[in-house]
Amino acid sequence: MQPGRLQRLHAAHARDGASCVWCGRALDARTPATTDHVIPKVKGGPSWLENEVAACRRCNGERGHRGVVDWLEECERRGWAPDVDRLVRVLDDLADAIVERGGQRRARPHLDAQRRRLAKRGARAA
Repeated sequence: MQPGRLQRLHAAHARDGASCVWCGRALDARTPATTDHVIPKVKGGPSWLENEVAACRRCNGERGHRGVVDWLEECERRGWAPDVDRLVRVLDDLADAIVERGGQRRARPHLDAQRRRLAKRGARAA
């Protein structure tokens, strides 16, 4: 059985550290963590720990349903410090979880496209 939303939030916070994946702000009492689906639910993203990161409310709300790479680039334009390595790891873990558990027919194409775009960004940076 999949853990509840609050348990997944605590697990993502413990796994990733106490900062927003998108802007780098510390997540604490003044800036509480929210659960952000890396592949948005409207694009088929499951409510699995492998698809969730801890993010601040501002970033989660402003991102809306934008894809990972589009929002990542917007964060960089704003001068924020998104954690690209964490995002790559979460996307890779989600891909592995989908292979293991099956299903997620709607999420797979979006996930694959985001992983390809991130890989291209990495190749350009190298």
